[in-house]
Amino acid sequence: MDAETRLSLITGAALEVVGIDHLMARLEDGGTIRAYVGFEPSGKAHVGWKVLATNLRRMLDAEVNVLIFLADWHAWVNDKFGSDMDKIHTTAKYMEEVFRSLLNHPEEGDGPGQLRFAYASEIMDSGDYWARVLRCSKNMSLARVRRTFSIMGRDEDSGDGDLSKFFYPAMQAADIFEMDIDLAIGGMDQRKAHMYMRDVADHWGWTKATCIHTPIISGLKSAGARMDSFDHKMSKSDPSGAILLHDTPEKLRKKMRKAYLDIEKDDSPIYELLEHIILPEQGQITVTPNPEYGEPSTYDSLQGFIAAVQDGTVHPLDAKFAVADAISAGLETLRTHFESNPQLLDSVTEITI
Repeated sequence: MDAETRLSLITGAALEVVGIDHLMARLEDGGTIRAYVGFEPSGKAHVGWKVLATNLRRMLDAEVNVLIFLADWHAWVNDKFGSDMDKIHTTAKYMEEVFRSLLNHPEEGDGPGQLRFAYASEIMDSGDYWARVLRCSKNMSLARVRRTFSIMGRDEDSGDGDLSKFFYPAMQAADIFEMDIDLAIGGMDQRKAHMYMRDVADHWGWTKATCIHTPIISGLKSAGARMDSFDHKMSKSDPSGAILLHDTPEKLRKKMRKAYLDIEKDDSPIYELLEHIILPEQGQITVTPNPEYGEPSTYDSLQGFIAAVQDGTVHPLDAKFAVADAISAGLETLRTHFESNPQLLDSVTEITI
């Protein structure tokens, strides 16, 4: 595969790429390119993970080694499951199975085009790692660190009673340097952490990973918001506004019925799901109204679908149900996997009730 094709695969579904020069150099030198995305184990997967999975699948196809980093100690710092490490680890094992299924069980290893998993606890026993964390903290003001707290889903005052939270951004930066990462991947909500990492690299003269940022899916009830606020982000904390990857087709339709959709506007979580998940994965969407109201119609572009809703060709409820059914179809493999292997999902269900 030539460098241009690999570059297109790696970056083609991203919303933003920062520091592409490093990626270009790595494509030219012929070595194994190492990508990373970090997750706090915090509960059941929602549909936003499919956006990341689409990007990770493209990277595997581009012969990039993909690391899914399960940030167990970061979750502990961020008070997930009351900082119960056993529950965090149970959820992390479940997450491994989710991504294996979403990525169609790729070959695992540390070579090109292979998938691997690592835990924060595996690298944190090293004194060199903690020396790196201190270097990542050096010359960073408290105000600068506070501005990154949104990466934890927290406001800037949330660390006043807990010093450990001020180390979180330095830990995240240290992870990237310690594991020799070339491509740091995350949703746009991780941008502040990645920019912190690049500032640290400038200070110490370390190699700066290219940062690849993916779109954020809005909660079903949200009309969207500024892309730097993320108040609109889909969250498991609002069950009726979030699509979980284990929702049944019936539950998906029920949730989607109440989703925000203004036919006079172009912004809606319905359109985001189509643009960032359904079309990249399936190439088209079919709207099937009740026979008394018309024939099925198929669309292979976001613009065509929006136009059909706005001019009345497609009823808004039919549009919502079409998106719900397409999302459900894309989850069938995952659903089948966990029906055959229910133990981890059952364990996570038990600890998240």
